[in-house]
Amino acid sequence: MMWFKQKRMCSWSSVTIIASIVTLVSVVHLFLYPVVPSLDYFRQYKNSCIPINSTKSTQPTHNNIIISNQTKFPLDLHNGVVYRGAPWKNQVGQWLAGCDSITSPLKVIEHIGGKSCRNDCSGQGICNRELGQCRCFHGFTGEECAERQELSCNYPRSKEKPFGHWVVSICPAYCDTTRAMCFCGEGTKYPNRPVPETCGFTINPPSKPGGAPVTDFTKADLDVFTTNGSKRGWCNVDPEEAYASKVLFKEECDCKYDGLWGRFCEVSVLSTCINQCSGHGLCRGGFCQCDSGWFGTDCSVPSVLSSIREWPLWLRPAQVTVPENVNSNGNLINLDAIVEKKRPLIYVYDLPPDFNSLLLEGRHFKLECINRIYDQINATVWTDQLYGAQMALYESMLASPHRTLNGEEADFFFVPVLDSCIITRADDAPHLSMQEHIHGGLRSSLTLEFYKKAYDHLITQYPYWSRSAGKDHIWFFSWDEGACYAPKEIWNSIMLVHWGNTNSKHNHSTTAYWGDNWDPISSDRRGNHTCFDPDKDLVLPAWKRPDEGSLNAKHWSRAREERKTFFYFNGNLGPAYENGRPEATYSMGIRQKVAAEFGSTLNKEGKLGKQHAEDVIVTPLRAGNYHEELASSVFCGVMPGDGWSGRMEDSILQGCIPVVIQDGIYLPYENFLNYESFAVRIREDEIPNLLNILRSFNETEIEFKLENVKKIWQRFLYRDSVVLEAERQKAVRGSVEDWGLKFSQLKEDDVFATFIQVLHYKLHNDTWRQQLLLQKKEFGLPKECLIRRE
Repeated sequence: MMWFKQKRMCSWSSVTIIASIVTLVSVVHLFLYPVVPSLDYFRQYKNSCIPINSTKSTQPTHNNIIISNQTKFPLDLHNGVVYRGAPWKNQVGQWLAGCDSITSPLKVIEHIGGKSCRNDCSGQGICNRELGQCRCFHGFTGEECAERQELSCNYPRSKEKPFGHWVVSICPAYCDTTRAMCFCGEGTKYPNRPVPETCGFTINPPSKPGGAPVTDFTKADLDVFTTNGSKRGWCNVDPEEAYASKVLFKEECDCKYDGLWGRFCEVSVLSTCINQCSGHGLCRGGFCQCDSGWFGTDCSVPSVLSSIREWPLWLRPAQVTVPENVNSNGNLINLDAIVEKKRPLIYVYDLPPDFNSLLLEGRHFKLECINRIYDQINATVWTDQLYGAQMALYESMLASPHRTLNGEEADFFFVPVLDSCIITRADDAPHLSMQEHIHGGLRSSLTLEFYKKAYDHLITQYPYWSRSAGKDHIWFFSWDEGACYAPKEIWNSIMLVHWGNTNSKHNHSTTAYWGDNWDPISSDRRGNHTCFDPDKDLVLPAWKRPDEGSLNAKHWSRAREERKTFFYFNGNLGPAYENGRPEATYSMGIRQKVAAEFGSTLNKEGKLGKQHAEDVIVTPLRAGNYHEELASSVFCGVMPGDGWSGRMEDSILQGCIPVVIQDGIYLPYENFLNYESFAVRIREDEIPNLLNILRSFNETEIEFKLENVKKIWQRFLYRDSVVLEAERQKAVRGSVEDWGLKFSQLKEDDVFATFIQVLHYKLHNDTWRQQLLLQKKEFGLPKECLIRRE
């Protein structure tokens, strides 16, 4: 139920507004009550504190930390404290087991904004009604989005390069300058058909036998515009005739742009937007064009113009009040909604679209940096993009009951810079150019600049950074070497990464790709920080495509006796093998050393590994059924690629014991979970002795680790993101596909639940955060759960 309170007399214009709200709330009072969730929606799983059967009142002390003595803590064989099935490090597990689940709901005042924007953003943007600022669509800029941008598809021309030098979007046809994307254009039968990359240029034969064809970017291929069915056309080719092999078409042309489907882009489909605009807007190529009354990157934030009945679950149930102060400057009255929530409370910045939406819109490869696209019937197609984790976590956070619009009450602040899109699109178009002297062609440098600009925006537009010098802020660095290239100004913050390099051994850039190298970045921009600080940062799992087949096969629960392969690794093994990466620095040489000792496939010299064994597979040959082979193995290798790889996730999700070989580099949750309980770490100098070490484990220990992998596998799965998509599809299409039903039935804690648990522990563990909590009236926890340093 919701209530409305009028606190004072208002002007006639205000009375009109208030009367409308009264009417709306009256309707809500009558009709909303049956559909709002109960307070159980905000409650976590029950796990009460268990008294210790002892007459003594002494408290256990760990590293000078005093914790409540009202709980007994179940330990596993490696002294990992078990909480919700996972073996945590001792101190973390004790706090979570004793206090995480007994948090009480707090009453939080959520501010529903009513600020207006100049000229209503000229119809070319969305008004952020918290700040009164426009968020302009692609191709428009200025305070009211009235200024038109010209986003060129090509770099400046020259005599030698009549179309400019090569870039992904180099265009010989019509350039849509609002998005820097190339199309066939007017005068063709299919003007909206893309002409990306090599499509519009001459293709020359290979320079040597067996080589690849060579594209000449100085000569346009005018045949793509032909109407002659005997020539290889594109822009005038009828799809039905091409499918029936009645006409020729240029095979190099493809349908790479988001929002289009079919070999000839003949079907318009949904584009990928954050949370698909939450049902309150239109996804226009990656940018949410919100309905009236809504704003935010995913249109999930209601303004005072919204219908309270349509508010998202994380704002319901609520008690709505109208504040005493009524503005007379043309803005609507701001509303306060009192909502019951549990800590930790997370404020998600609504950054300008340069850092998120505009990076999704205009992608020249639809699979870049996202976890899903849509097919010809607008069904969800999950991607294999490892960088899709950033999208998944962002969407979960925006829809979470831990989200708050009240920055003064927030415990943490999430800064949504989609670096996965920045760095994959660095060569995408001139408007994302690395050509400026400051970057020197380095994608790492370009990405650093984006983060620095986001920081500058925060400190000028919001008051929250200064209260902790950014320590309560969270940034996600998803690229190969994580936060190594973070600007020095934000290093105090919490960094979410996939690469936890403490630089204790590998104290330099480890990537074999020069464009991602961060060594050349000057210290006046980067500072001298490490890549990862285990005292404040967190490694998150990479995105893995929701695999319905593995789920049905229950690979994670495969019994020990069904796992016939003792040790398994399948992947690129470097220059000693056909099609191997040529750089000696690839994988920091680790994969190469393992292959030299245990390789089960002949290398270029026709040799196997020096210690190859019948029950050991170390091969670069692509597996016919990779997941099945992992699920048939006891131990699985976890080694770097160009920085992090997804091998840890592969191992855990298929129930295999991970064998980690990367010194000084943390894996997902490793500074919080007790890895000894479910994994094995091998030092790089122990590689020759790897099999001896693994064979020294007795069957009891192996069974124990396999059982723990079974208990934690869902913590490496972005189930919450998958279920959110299933709910969106149900709302639009009226049904849920099989993958949605199956993933909705999983009940254990996933990546997002684990992330929230870690934040909750950090909130009460860090002294400066406790001081902030003490300034607030409600903690949501008994005082015994505040960890205090002696």
